Amino acid sequence: MEKVTPLKRFGQNYLKDPNILKKIVNEINPAENDLVVEIGPGTGSLTSKLAESKAQVYGIEIDKRVKDDLYERFPSVKFYNEDFMQTDLNKISDKGCRKLRIAGNIPYNLTSPIIFKLLDNNDIINDAVFMVQYEVAKRISANPGSKDYGILSVLLHYFADVKFCFKVSPNVFYPKPGVYSAVIHIYMKNLLINDELKKIFINVVKASFGKRRKTLKNSLRDSIFNAIDFSASGVDMTLRAEQLKLNDFEKLAKYVLDHSLHKSGR
Repeated sequence: MEKVTPLKRFGQNYLKDPNILKKIVNEINPAENDLVVEIGPGTGSLTSKLAESKAQVYGIEIDKRVKDDLYERFPSVKFYNEDFMQTDLNKISDKGCRKLRIAGNIPYNLTSPIIFKLLDNNDIINDAVFMVQYEVAKRISANPGSKDYGILSVLLHYFADVKFCFKVSPNVFYPKPGVYSAVIHIYMKNLLINDELKKIFINVVKASFGKRRKTLKNSLRDSIFNAIDFSASGVDMTLRAEQLKLNDFEKLAKYVLDHSLHKSGR
Protein backbone atom coordinates (compact mmCIF):
# COMPACT_ATOMS: atom_id res chain seq x y z
CA MET A 1 0.00 0.00 0.00
CA GLU A 2 1.01 3.63 -0.34
CA LYS A 3 2.81 5.19 2.60
CA VAL A 4 0.26 6.16 5.25
CA THR A 5 0.77 9.41 7.11
CA PRO A 6 0.28 8.90 10.86
CA LEU A 7 -2.62 10.95 12.20
CA LYS A 8 -2.19 13.02 15.34
CA ARG A 9 -5.87 12.69 16.29
CA PHE A 10 -5.39 8.92 16.61
CA GLY A 11 -2.11 9.32 18.52
CA GLN A 12 -0.28 7.39 15.80
CA ASN A 13 3.49 6.91 15.91
CA TYR A 14 4.47 3.93 13.77
CA LEU A 15 7.17 1.66 15.16
CA LYS A 16 9.77 1.02 12.44
CA ASP A 17 12.68 -0.74 14.18
CA PRO A 18 12.69 -4.53 13.53
CA ASN A 19 14.83 -5.22 16.60
CA ILE A 20 12.33 -3.53 18.93
CA LEU A 21 9.49 -5.38 17.22
CA LYS A 22 11.30 -8.67 17.78
CA LYS A 23 11.81 -7.87 21.47
CA ILE A 24 8.10 -7.05 21.84
CA VAL A 25 7.04 -10.29 20.15
CA ASN A 26 9.46 -12.25 22.32
CA GLU A 27 7.88 -10.64 25.39
CA ILE A 28 4.37 -11.51 24.19
CA ASN A 29 5.55 -15.01 23.22
CA PRO A 30 2.28 -15.93 21.48
CA ALA A 31 1.54 -19.62 21.77
CA GLU A 32 -0.65 -21.92 19.73
CA ASN A 33 -4.36 -21.24 20.31
CA ASP A 34 -3.75 -18.05 22.33
CA LEU A 35 -6.39 -15.37 21.82
CA VAL A 36 -4.28 -12.28 21.04
CA VAL A 37 -5.93 -8.89 20.59
CA GLU A 38 -3.79 -6.17 19.02
CA ILE A 39 -4.84 -2.58 19.65
CA GLY A 40 -4.16 -0.37 16.63
CA PRO A 41 -2.39 -2.59 14.06
CA GLY A 42 -1.75 0.48 11.88
CA THR A 43 0.42 -0.55 8.93
CA GLY A 44 0.84 -4.06 10.34
CA SER A 45 4.43 -4.12 11.64
CA LEU A 46 3.55 -6.02 14.82
CA THR A 47 0.59 -7.76 13.19
CA SER A 48 2.91 -9.49 10.69
CA LYS A 49 4.91 -11.01 13.55
CA LEU A 50 1.81 -12.07 15.47
CA ALA A 51 0.26 -13.58 12.34
CA GLU A 52 3.31 -15.81 11.91
CA SER A 53 2.53 -17.48 15.23
CA LYS A 54 -0.14 -20.11 15.64
CA ALA A 55 -2.13 -17.81 17.89
CA GLN A 56 -5.66 -16.71 17.03
CA VAL A 57 -5.10 -13.00 16.36
CA TYR A 58 -7.64 -10.17 16.38
CA GLY A 59 -6.85 -6.61 15.35
CA ILE A 60 -8.87 -3.58 16.42
CA GLU A 61 -8.09 -0.59 14.20
CA ILE A 62 -9.99 2.70 14.14
CA ASP A 63 -8.25 4.04 10.99
CA LYS A 64 -10.34 3.24 7.90
CA ARG A 65 -7.44 4.08 5.56
CA VAL A 66 -5.55 0.89 6.39
CA LYS A 67 -8.36 -1.64 6.81
CA ASP A 68 -8.44 -3.00 3.24
CA ASP A 69 -4.66 -3.47 3.16
CA LEU A 70 -4.73 -5.25 6.55
CA TYR A 71 -7.55 -7.55 5.43
CA GLU A 72 -5.65 -8.46 2.27
CA ARG A 73 -2.21 -9.00 3.83
CA PHE A 74 -3.33 -10.92 6.91
CA PRO A 75 -6.24 -13.22 5.99
CA SER A 76 -5.71 -15.29 9.14
CA VAL A 77 -6.34 -12.25 11.37
CA LYS A 78 -9.86 -11.15 12.29
CA PHE A 79 -10.08 -7.36 12.13
CA TYR A 80 -12.59 -4.97 13.67
CA ASN A 81 -12.57 -1.49 12.14
CA GLU A 82 -13.64 0.34 15.30
CA ASP A 83 -12.49 2.23 18.38
CA PHE A 84 -11.01 -0.12 20.99
CA MET A 85 -12.65 1.94 23.73
CA GLN A 86 -16.04 0.98 22.22
CA THR A 87 -15.17 -2.67 21.61
CA ASP A 88 -17.04 -5.31 23.59
CA LEU A 89 -14.23 -7.70 24.48
CA ASN A 90 -16.75 -10.40 25.36
CA LYS A 91 -17.43 -10.89 21.65
CA ILE A 92 -13.83 -12.03 21.24
CA SER A 93 -13.54 -14.05 24.44
CA ASP A 94 -14.67 -17.68 24.18
CA LYS A 95 -16.72 -17.57 27.36
CA GLY A 96 -13.95 -18.17 29.86
CA CYS A 97 -12.22 -21.15 28.27
CA ARG A 98 -9.33 -19.00 27.09
CA LYS A 99 -8.55 -15.57 28.43
CA LEU A 100 -7.54 -12.73 26.14
CA ARG A 101 -3.97 -11.54 25.66
CA ILE A 102 -3.81 -7.85 24.72
CA ALA A 103 -0.92 -6.12 22.92
CA GLY A 104 -0.17 -2.89 21.13
CA ASN A 105 1.72 0.32 20.63
CA ILE A 106 -1.17 2.24 22.17
CA PRO A 107 -1.96 5.98 21.82
CA TYR A 108 -0.23 7.63 24.77
CA ASN A 109 -3.15 9.99 25.39
CA LEU A 110 -5.40 6.95 25.87
CA THR A 111 -3.13 4.90 28.14
CA SER A 112 -5.19 5.45 31.30
CA PRO A 113 -8.61 4.82 29.66
CA ILE A 114 -7.28 1.66 28.00
CA ILE A 115 -5.87 0.36 31.29
CA PHE A 116 -9.16 1.12 33.05
CA LYS A 117 -10.96 -0.84 30.33
CA LEU A 118 -8.65 -3.79 30.98
CA LEU A 119 -9.39 -3.61 34.70
CA ASP A 120 -13.12 -3.53 33.98
CA ASN A 121 -12.64 -6.76 32.00
CA ASN A 122 -10.00 -8.34 34.25
CA ASP A 123 -11.96 -11.59 34.52
CA ILE A 124 -11.53 -12.35 30.78
CA ILE A 125 -7.97 -11.02 30.32
CA ASN A 126 -4.80 -12.98 31.00
CA ASP A 127 -2.15 -10.34 30.31
CA ALA A 128 -1.22 -7.30 28.23
CA VAL A 129 2.01 -6.07 26.61
CA PHE A 130 1.98 -2.35 25.84
CA MET A 131 4.27 0.33 24.54
CA VAL A 132 3.60 3.36 26.75
CA GLN A 133 5.23 6.68 27.53
CA TYR A 134 8.28 6.15 29.76
CA GLU A 135 7.02 8.52 32.45
CA VAL A 136 3.74 6.57 32.62
CA ALA A 137 5.66 3.31 32.94
CA LYS A 138 7.49 4.79 35.93
CA ARG A 139 4.18 5.85 37.53
CA ILE A 140 2.70 2.43 36.98
CA SER A 141 5.59 0.71 38.74
CA ALA A 142 5.90 3.29 41.56
CA ASN A 143 5.91 2.28 45.22
CA PRO A 144 3.92 3.87 48.11
CA GLY A 145 5.35 7.17 49.33
CA SER A 146 6.97 8.14 46.03
CA LYS A 147 5.90 11.15 43.95
CA ASP A 148 4.93 8.84 41.06
CA TYR A 149 2.63 6.69 43.22
CA GLY A 150 -0.94 7.38 42.19
CA ILE A 151 -4.19 5.98 40.83
CA LEU A 152 -2.61 3.85 38.09
CA SER A 153 0.04 2.50 40.47
CA VAL A 154 -2.52 1.39 43.06
CA LEU A 155 -5.05 -0.10 40.65
CA LEU A 156 -2.54 -2.02 38.57
CA HIS A 157 -0.70 -3.38 41.59
CA TYR A 158 -4.01 -4.49 43.11
CA PHE A 159 -5.44 -6.14 39.99
CA ALA A 160 -2.18 -7.22 38.35
CA ASP A 161 1.55 -7.81 38.53
CA VAL A 162 3.47 -5.36 36.36
CA LYS A 163 6.83 -5.94 34.72
CA PHE A 164 8.91 -3.07 33.33
CA CYS A 165 10.47 -4.68 30.22
CA PHE A 166 12.70 -2.10 28.53
CA LYS A 167 13.07 1.57 27.61
CA VAL A 168 12.61 2.66 23.98
CA SER A 169 14.21 5.59 22.16
CA PRO A 170 12.08 8.09 20.18
CA ASN A 171 14.30 7.34 17.16
CA VAL A 172 12.55 4.04 16.39
CA PHE A 173 9.21 5.70 15.57
CA TYR A 174 7.76 7.62 12.64
CA PRO A 175 7.06 10.40 13.33
CA LYS A 176 9.55 10.69 16.18
CA PRO A 177 7.72 11.48 19.48
CA GLY A 178 9.13 14.06 21.87
CA VAL A 179 9.38 11.53 24.72
CA TYR A 180 10.98 8.20 25.53
CA SER A 181 8.78 5.12 25.62
CA ALA A 182 8.83 1.82 27.45
CA VAL A 183 7.34 -1.64 27.08
CA ILE A 184 5.46 -3.04 30.06
CA HIS A 185 3.91 -6.44 30.68
CA ILE A 186 0.74 -6.57 32.79
CA TYR A 187 -0.22 -9.96 34.28
CA MET A 188 -3.77 -10.00 35.59
CA LYS A 189 -4.30 -11.61 39.00
CA ASN A 190 -7.08 -14.11 39.61
CA LEU A 191 -8.88 -12.01 42.20
CA LEU A 192 -11.96 -13.32 43.97
CA ILE A 193 -13.79 -10.00 43.99
CA ASN A 194 -17.36 -9.30 42.93
CA ASP A 195 -18.28 -6.51 40.52
CA GLU A 196 -19.75 -4.31 43.24
CA LEU A 197 -16.62 -4.36 45.39
CA LYS A 198 -14.41 -3.89 42.31
CA LYS A 199 -16.30 -0.76 41.31
CA ILE A 200 -16.15 0.60 44.87
CA PHE A 201 -12.41 -0.13 45.12
CA ILE A 202 -11.68 1.78 41.91
CA ASN A 203 -13.82 4.74 43.00
CA VAL A 204 -12.23 4.81 46.46
CA VAL A 205 -8.75 4.96 44.93
CA LYS A 206 -9.78 7.74 42.54
CA ALA A 207 -11.44 9.70 45.36
CA SER A 208 -8.45 9.27 47.69
CA PHE A 209 -6.12 10.83 45.13
CA GLY A 210 -8.69 13.47 44.15
CA LYS A 211 -7.01 16.06 46.36
CA ARG A 212 -3.51 14.63 46.44
CA ARG A 213 -2.03 17.17 48.85
CA LYS A 214 -4.86 16.80 51.34
CA THR A 215 -5.26 14.17 54.03
CA LEU A 216 -7.34 11.12 53.26
CA LYS A 217 -10.11 12.47 55.49
CA ASN A 218 -10.40 15.68 53.49
CA SER A 219 -10.07 13.98 50.08
CA LEU A 220 -12.88 11.53 50.81
CA ARG A 221 -15.01 14.28 52.36
CA ASP A 222 -14.81 16.14 49.04
CA SER A 223 -15.81 13.07 47.02
CA ILE A 224 -18.82 10.87 46.29
CA PHE A 225 -18.19 9.27 49.69
CA ASN A 226 -18.77 12.48 51.66
CA ALA A 227 -21.72 10.96 53.56
CA ILE A 228 -19.61 8.18 55.07
CA ASP A 229 -17.73 8.50 58.37
CA PHE A 230 -14.47 6.60 57.87
CA SER A 231 -13.20 7.01 61.43
CA ALA A 232 -13.93 3.34 62.23
CA SER A 233 -12.50 1.99 58.97
CA GLY A 234 -9.20 0.92 60.51
CA VAL A 235 -7.24 3.27 58.24
CA ASP A 236 -5.38 6.34 59.52
CA MET A 237 -7.35 9.20 57.96
CA THR A 238 -4.62 11.74 58.70
CA LEU A 239 -2.40 10.16 56.03
CA ARG A 240 -2.30 11.23 52.40
CA ALA A 241 -3.31 8.76 49.69
CA GLU A 242 0.28 8.30 48.50
CA GLN A 243 1.19 6.95 51.96
CA LEU A 244 -1.35 4.13 51.91
CA LYS A 245 -0.67 0.52 51.02
CA LEU A 246 -2.90 -1.73 48.95
CA ASN A 247 -4.53 -3.33 51.98
CA ASP A 248 -5.47 0.15 53.27
CA PHE A 249 -7.42 0.90 50.09
CA GLU A 250 -8.98 -2.56 50.33
CA LYS A 251 -10.10 -1.82 53.90
CA LEU A 252 -11.68 1.43 52.78
CA ALA A 253 -13.51 -0.26 49.90
CA LYS A 254 -14.88 -3.04 52.12
CA TYR A 255 -15.91 -0.41 54.67
CA VAL A 256 -17.89 1.42 51.96
CA LEU A 257 -19.48 -1.85 50.83
CA ASP A 258 -20.49 -2.74 54.40
CA HIS A 259 -21.91 0.77 54.81
CA SER A 260 -23.99 0.46 51.64
CA LEU A 261 -25.22 -3.03 52.60
CA HIS A 262 -26.23 -1.80 56.05
CA LYS A 263 -27.93 1.24 54.60
CA SER A 264 -29.93 -0.81 52.10
CA GLY A 265 -30.78 -3.47 54.68
CA ARG A 266 -29.17 -6.26 52.67
